[in-house]
Amino acid sequence: MSRFNRRFVLKGAAAALAAPAVLRSRDALASSGSVNVFAWGDYVQDNQIKHFEDKTGIKVNLSTYGSNDEAQQKLKAAGGKGFDVIFPSVTNVVGYRDGDKFLLQEIDESKIHMDAIIPSMVRDSIALGAVQDGKRVALPFNWGTEAVTFDSSVHDLADADVSYGSLWSGKAKSASLRQRSGIMGVGLYLDATGEVPSNRMLDIYTSEAEARRVWDKIAEFIIRNKGDIGAFWNNATEATNAFAQQGCSIGQTWDTTGILLARQDAKWKYRMPKEGGLTWLDSVAIPVGAENLDQAYAFINACYEGEMAGLHVANTGYNSAAVEAAAHAGEEYAKTFAEIYSPETLANLWWWQADTPWITPLTQEYVDKITNA
Repeated sequence: MSRFNRRFVLKGAAAALAAPAVLRSRDALASSGSVNVFAWGDYVQDNQIKHFEDKTGIKVNLSTYGSNDEAQQKLKAAGGKGFDVIFPSVTNVVGYRDGDKFLLQEIDESKIHMDAIIPSMVRDSIALGAVQDGKRVALPFNWGTEAVTFDSSVHDLADADVSYGSLWSGKAKSASLRQRSGIMGVGLYLDATGEVPSNRMLDIYTSEAEARRVWDKIAEFIIRNKGDIGAFWNNATEATNAFAQQGCSIGQTWDTTGILLARQDAKWKYRMPKEGGLTWLDSVAIPVGAENLDQAYAFINACYEGEMAGLHVANTGYNSAAVEAAAHAGEEYAKTFAEIYSPETLANLWWWQADTPWITPLTQEYVDKITNA
């Protein structure tokens, strides 16, 4: 299976959008009962819940999390029980294992409207972790980026000049970042400048020794420049508050943070750095202990319907894996997408790779080192 390729995704999406926009009614597998959904904090919002409940009669019980680690640990603690639907980042799927027990069950594709999902994403998600032990346990749900958000009245940056290095401007307490992904942004910057060669950060996936070689230098850089950091963040609310409440004027953020800030005030811009925007693919899965299977499949199918997928895109600014999402997301989404992603920046995206055995514990080690320095 080829590595996940942005050109394949765009080709698949373009072909889907070029086809006649025929909206079909999707028959739910269940028309009563409830479904227990465990999702990122902004993934399933009130208008989506109302749309689903009104259409199916199934009640949504929503619980939220702010990080992949939180979701994994909670599901492990419950032995894979308590939830019917979950949204893991596809590169973290491999971590949903508790000893010999895998916490996500095989998805029955005959119960999924597979033609509603962009085919290239279905295919290429395999290489990123959606298939474990030869079984499809996750389906692509959405994708997005982590790049640079900045106050253009403070930072005079042309789009082509935006860099992960722009955060380290010497302006005290001006920058915000998430330690876990900030080390990747700094790594791409130091690789581009030649200070810490890392094959565009792919070396850290080859061995623990290589990861330590690269991350030691990155940690030294961040700690040496820690005076520039005004706030660390770990979820969408904290990321927004870094700008709105803690005075940061630039930061490495998820796309939704920068997009929603720009909707409130045009001085905020979210742009791809010249080293490449960090790009993730999140998936949808069914825990092994799910008790409401028919309702779970009904909810997943609803997520791929044009109207509900369009609500998700409009609510969050993320990009959906549903074929018909863009046709329902509105003009603002199309305008924003064009402002952020040029053909050049799309070709330069940096995709998170599937986790290796040493990545998760080693990442936490360096997060602690940076935080506590």
